[in-house]
Amino acid sequence: MPAVQDHYRKRVAYYYDCNVGNYYYGQGHVMKPHRIRMTHHLLLNYGIYRYLDVYRPFPATFEEMTRFHGEDYMDFLRKATPENLKQYNKQMLKFNVGEDCPVFDGLFEFCQLSSGGSLAAAVKLNKQKADIAINWMGGLHHAKKSGNNFCEFYFLFFLILEASGFC
Repeated sequence: MPAVQDHYRKRVAYYYDCNVGNYYYGQGHVMKPHRIRMTHHLLLNYGIYRYLDVYRPFPATFEEMTRFHGEDYMDFLRKATPENLKQYNKQMLKFNVGEDCPVFDGLFEFCQLSSGGSLAAAVKLNKQKADIAINWMGGLHHAKKSGNNFCEFYFLFFLILEASGFC
């Protein structure tokens, strides 16, 4: 006799922004947001999207992002551009910005979308509106509160904050 769970379809919340592939970390950098776009197109072409609840992430606000990341770090991300980096030498050292973690055009907007998708996914999971949440833009591996080691934002922290009622 089949188990009840065999007939249960997992509810998958999938977050994607069509502009993600337009961000560019720079020549030779291993992080290529265009790969997220290519993955999305695979989901479309293979029909996998039919089994997902697809959402476009909202851009997280500065205030939402400072619930985990320091205001000085967020202010740096908001203001720094490839053109004005020389005036931020001190912050670049403090936040470990450089080859592995570059400042690129649209960095803050990328961070807003990454965080917004992660926050929305956390809400879905914590309110049991989804069993699985996917945000390819979020959950970068070595984010910290101070921004040191960069990788912008950390999905699990948003999940915990939301579950605790802080989001």
